[in-house]
Amino acid sequence: MRHIKFIVPALVLLLVLSAFVWQRPKQIQYNPDPIEKRVDSLLALMTLEEKIGQMTLYTTDWGSTGPTIREGYTEDIRKGRCGALFNSHTVQFTRELQRIAVEETRLKIPLMFGYDVIHGYKTIFPIPLGEAASWDMEAIEKSARIAAAEAAAAGLHWTFAPMVDVSRDPRWGRVMEGAGEDTWLGCRIAEARVRGFQGKGIGNTDAVLACVKHFAAYGAPIGGREYNTVDMSERYFREYYLPPYAAAVKAGAATVMTSFNDYDGVPASGNRYLLTDILRKELGFRGFVVTDYTSMNEMVTHGVVVNEKEAGELSLHAGVDMDMQGAIYQRFLGQSVKDGKASVAEIDESVRRILRLKFALGLFENPYKFCDEAREKRVVFSAENRDAARDVARKSVVLLKNDKNALPLAKSANIAVIGPLADNKADLIGNWSGAGDGNACVSLLEGIKKVCLGEVTFTEGCEVEGTTRGGFLRAIENAKKADVIVVAIGEKAMMSGEAAARAEIGLPGVQEEMVKGLAALGKPVVVVLMNGRPLAIPDLDKRATAIVEAWWLGTETGNALADILFGDYNPSGKLPMTFPQSVGQVPIFYNEKNTGRPFDPNSKWTGKYIDMPNAPLYPFGYGLSYTTFEYSDPKPNKTAFKKGEPIRISVTVRNSGKRAGEEVAQLYVRDLVGSVTRPVRELKGFRKIMLNPGEAKTVEFILNDEDLSFYRRDMSFGSEPGDFEIMVGGNSMDTKKVRVTVL
Repeated sequence: MRHIKFIVPALVLLLVLSAFVWQRPKQIQYNPDPIEKRVDSLLALMTLEEKIGQMTLYTTDWGSTGPTIREGYTEDIRKGRCGALFNSHTVQFTRELQRIAVEETRLKIPLMFGYDVIHGYKTIFPIPLGEAASWDMEAIEKSARIAAAEAAAAGLHWTFAPMVDVSRDPRWGRVMEGAGEDTWLGCRIAEARVRGFQGKGIGNTDAVLACVKHFAAYGAPIGGREYNTVDMSERYFREYYLPPYAAAVKAGAATVMTSFNDYDGVPASGNRYLLTDILRKELGFRGFVVTDYTSMNEMVTHGVVVNEKEAGELSLHAGVDMDMQGAIYQRFLGQSVKDGKASVAEIDESVRRILRLKFALGLFENPYKFCDEAREKRVVFSAENRDAARDVARKSVVLLKNDKNALPLAKSANIAVIGPLADNKADLIGNWSGAGDGNACVSLLEGIKKVCLGEVTFTEGCEVEGTTRGGFLRAIENAKKADVIVVAIGEKAMMSGEAAARAEIGLPGVQEEMVKGLAALGKPVVVVLMNGRPLAIPDLDKRATAIVEAWWLGTETGNALADILFGDYNPSGKLPMTFPQSVGQVPIFYNEKNTGRPFDPNSKWTGKYIDMPNAPLYPFGYGLSYTTFEYSDPKPNKTAFKKGEPIRISVTVRNSGKRAGEEVAQLYVRDLVGSVTRPVRELKGFRKIMLNPGEAKTVEFILNDEDLSFYRRDMSFGSEPGDFEIMVGGNSMDTKKVRVTVL
């Protein structure tokens, strides 16, 4: 009887395990039971330590010649103390780590592998802010789709993207990783990127799990300083910062990452109001929540908990399912359960959320399904992917200035290419460039040489940073011999991004001084800006003949820019973020509210600066073309509407120039009187249209009740009757308007 006592539970364990544990491919048995039953069956077999292991995410290290896992991590995997890893990619590496998990652990639970695939895995696309400038949702979705396919082919299951944080402060370095300052545009881009990453469905071998970050309000740190405190009203948060997260969740994002900042005095990784009340209950999120890198640990420094054990308890109660790198759950959660400070029920719910996605990925049927070396070789960095990167890069370029039709350049011109970023490759793939290889990037100089039939000379002239002017003389000498000067200047890749806030957002070093000397020659000076944020460049704007905002365009930088500069592609990008004249104007954004004393140039006692205009250097939505466009007055289908009735607005856009080109027709709304103050304009729609010379198209916009809704005085969400101005044009400041009434 004593032996039977032990044999029966063992047989039961064996039978249950057979329902979900991976077997060798020839023996795979697909369980017909729903995922939920399989999750519950597995959960019933797990020890508390194994459950906590599933809630633990660690990183690996990459050596100089390839990936190596940090000492001790393999033992963590063997003992079930680690359920997911990040910074582990390539089929060869992930296969070995997965082998340990499914062949050397008690329950054989497969690992999940994540990585920062932000704007490409190996084929690098423009930085997200640059892609946002395309205003092309199909292109943005395609970029994410290709990034996901490459990442999945390299053994990955999960990306820490998209970042959907709205930001109105270009001092904050991570503006490069988002969609800019506008809520409505940010929502559309969030949806497109989630669709792109997750493809036709979780579990397909060309898709990865999306991770919406950083929840919440991370893009509004005081002073634009990374990791700083965020302080805003509930109304402001819900109106401008929350919607892109909600849009991404509605689009099906599988995971969400917490932010480093506090919200209403409570750090996000311990904020139950954010993670449970809003994210899960209001938005209906069903996936799992992961912290950002050691953000749970940092709550001790924030001063809301005494020690890391308390931090883990606060995070668990708030709704955090997985601890990234901090190992707090691993070290303390078991003791918290013994102390009655954490419940097994809470832990079980977190583990369920994680296991659901592992089952959905199909890792229990075949943990090596993403480890196909033939697919990796075929998909990653393919010629087709590079062609797509070139196309998206061209669409992301914004033409800021083009005096005297300096652009496009004649292919027969003699060109002096000057600047520290002209023959640079490593910086042109930008920050957060995944597994991208700068050596594989096409530089601007290379791109120009492929196309130009005239003489092309090159000199750096100066460095991006520093005060060395020794190269100025050679730059001037080269420029004197040329018909046109192309200057590539801006920021190094690490000057924007995480932990890269800048108090001064002009051009670093002596780059602008070099342009001043070149402009004095009286020849056309075409400036190509390569940067990760809006810059304050009023003097450059005065001196340069033409300015091309190129951001960091990725692998195909040089080819894409050559297409633009020589007219093989007509630029169509529009700014997703305002460019200030001075850092003193920051934060500056297009949809500000009116005041009781709005700007009046004829009155001192109004809202203005005494030393510069209020207006930005380049407004939100701004971007030129090699052709010109004319807009008719917008026409509503009628002037008075019942509440909830669709409002149809039509406008005719005509190409009045001599080249075919694309235009982004933008629609803005102003609620003239509300129960609370409303912005002077809000983007509520756009259409990107291609027009041949002389061609005209009528574009129709439809506004519904939600487009007119806001958080009213009592914090209920809805519209109000009254008069509205509808504005349509090529940017946020150059519009034509009509007034309608909602009864």
